[in-house]
Amino acid sequence: MVGGRASQKLSWEIARELNCRFSQPEVKSFPDGELYVRIPDDLSGEEVIVVQSTPPPQNENLMELFLLLEAASEQGPRSLKAVVPYLAYARQDKIFKKGEALSLKLISSFIEKAGAQEVVVVDIHERESLSYFSVPVKNLTAAPALGRYFRGMNLKDPLFLGPDEKAAKQASLAARELGASYDSLEKERLSPELVVTSEKRLQVKDRDAVIIDDIISTGGTIVEAAKILKKSGARRIFAACTHPVLSANALERMRAAGVEAVVGTNTIENSHSLVSVAPIIAEGLRQSSLGVY
Repeated sequence: MVGGRASQKLSWEIARELNCRFSQPEVKSFPDGELYVRIPDDLSGEEVIVVQSTPPPQNENLMELFLLLEAASEQGPRSLKAVVPYLAYARQDKIFKKGEALSLKLISSFIEKAGAQEVVVVDIHERESLSYFSVPVKNLTAAPALGRYFRGMNLKDPLFLGPDEKAAKQASLAARELGASYDSLEKERLSPELVVTSEKRLQVKDRDAVIIDDIISTGGTIVEAAKILKKSGARRIFAACTHPVLSANALERMRAAGVEAVVGTNTIENSHSLVSVAPIIAEGLRQSSLGVY
């Protein structure tokens, strides 16, 4: 197990779950900003897993991922897997305007070129975008684990709400852990920056609600959903996500809209990473196509 700087705690947890050796790479920056990466342990003939999430600063974290994979590949491991819990550029998987770069397609090819023979991600934004990989790729979900987190919060007849139809599956999986109900809203993306959520009357009067999505970045989608929940009479509102990017003033915007707390996982390690995906990833690796752990 080789852990990148963006996933230090998570990689340790996965190593413990799998009872495998952990290798601490040497990573530093040269005065001109270029990265230096070295894996001091002998990896030849080993089954190697590189764990590196790619949150902001995503370009630097991606470059570290590529170099870690290259450094591992150069040693001749028996197999090499890339665990990228949060994959940057996953929302740039389509061309909206002529002349745009298809960013995720290029990132996927870089991961493969660097040596990855299998890739593991968690709750990628669009499942269809996995087709950009030619190596086996596994998309795991943290939705049930997020649902279990709310068991101990004494919620009143909770409703799990997906802010759009794509998030309905996550809401369903999370709600199942509590035997709760779920629903979803309809969202239309008018441009890469502009999203409109349709009004909907929800059966949530005097009930608690959890808005659940794969990612919270600016918080705009959560704010729109919270407004609709407030209009429908929700008692308390929480937000949950797999990837707590939480850029700019996202937290302030959500609190102003009535969101009491934000619960995320450690695909991105910050103060809102309250749920660990280590057991989920470890189980996914045990069922790997390149060998069982």
